[in-house]
Amino acid sequence: MQHRRVSAAHPIARVLPEPYETVLGGPDPEATHHLLASVYADFLCPPSGHSISWQDCYAAAQQRPLPHKAGFLLDECGNPMPVPAHMEGEAAGLARSAQATAVRIRRESRGMPLGNQG
Repeated sequence: MQHRRVSAAHPIARVLPEPYETVLGGPDPEATHHLLASVYADFLCPPSGHSISWQDCYAAAQQRPLPHKAGFLLDECGNPMPVPAHMEGEAAGLARSAQATAVRIRRESRGMPLGNQG
């Protein structure tokens, strides 16, 4: 019995095609990628330690496009998730700033034809 050949899924690119990357990422899209990935890693990895290293959490998030990174910091309704208790002071402020950016990215990406990247 012969089996039909099934195409592999298209890979999800980290960087969106222009103009979407610039529209969502702002004047420095690379800095936006870093901000969202580092805050996501901070959410998951308290200073007391975690079963997955901070670097691994960061690297996993860094591979994703901006709309996916934004989703890591938001709940299913698109609202910012509570900032973890282990993030205080400047770290909590940075997290809230990243979440505001994530809300904007989620809102703006809804109308873009991004396919599985959005």
